Order: sequence, then structure tokens, then C-alpha cells
Amino acid sequence: MHDDIREVLKKAYQIEVDGYTFYSMAAERAEKPVVQELFDKLANDEVQHKAYLKSVIGSYEDKGAAAFTIARRDPDLKAFTDTIYTEAFREQARDADFEMGVLSIGMTLETRAIQYFSNAAKAARETEVKEFYQFLADWEKGHLDALQKLYGGVREDYWAEGGFSPF
Repeated sequence: MHDDIREVLKKAYQIEVDGYTFYSMAAERAEKPVVQELFDKLANDEVQHKAYLKSVIGSYEDKGAAAFTIARRDPDLKAFTDTIYTEAFREQARDADFEMGVLSIGMTLETRAIQYFSNAAKAARETEVKEFYQFLADWEKGHLDALQKLYGGVREDYWAEGGFSPF
């Protein structure tokens, strides 16, 4: 049982490392300042997630399942998305093959993370562990929701600009 929990925690940490790596590379490649800011923010969120998980992992080794009752903070990505998805973002992301691709890949990564943690929550036996895994799934859902909103807006402009309307 403890090995299963350790494996989920290791996987959770790796998911954050992968996310950080992906969003950092996207920020470096982005040529438009507002788009770069978005991916920098997402990369920074992953750094915070890694630090949080590292503290949980260390605490788990000492306290067992009690480690999962620590304070949980829900990131407010809706506020971030509302401030980043401005007219400037829409303008800078126009004709945005790169941005569309990065947002799509990001949504795939977040969806996989949600599925992984949701499945782990279903399989967990201890209430604290189950709730913690669901918290991680919800955390990733915050990123997914933000990416979906951005992707939806950029996609509409992209298709309209490309003459593909009414798709």
C-alpha cells in the first residue's frame, strides 16, 4: 500500500517536472510578449506545484497518511486567465500556429494528469489519500480550464482569419 502511494507521489512530481519543462520551452520559443507571459506563468505554477509536492513527499515519509491533511491551496487560475486573455493576447495570438499547437499539447498533458489522479483517487483506500489525489486532479483541472478558454478564443480567431468560417 505504501509503495502505491509513493509511486503516485513520484508520478505527481514527474507530471509537474514535465509541465514545467514544456511550458518553459514554450515561453522561450514564444515571440509575442503576452504569449510568453502566459507560458512563463504556467511554468511558474508548475514550480510551485513541485515545491508543494516535495513537502508532501517529505512529510509522508514521517507522518504517513496524516501528511495528506496539510493545508491545500487552490490556485485561482480563472483570475489569471481573465487578465491574460485580453484584446492584446487575441491580437498577438492571431495566425498562431505555434500558440494553437502549444495550447493543444498543454491541454493533452493536463487531461492526462487529471485522469491519472482521478483514477488514483478511485483506487485509494484511505480517505485522506483519496481526497488528496482528488485535490491534485482538481488542481490540474484549473490549468486545463484556463488552457481551454484560451484555446477556444484563439481557435475562433484562427479559423475566421483563415477563411474557414463558419467552422
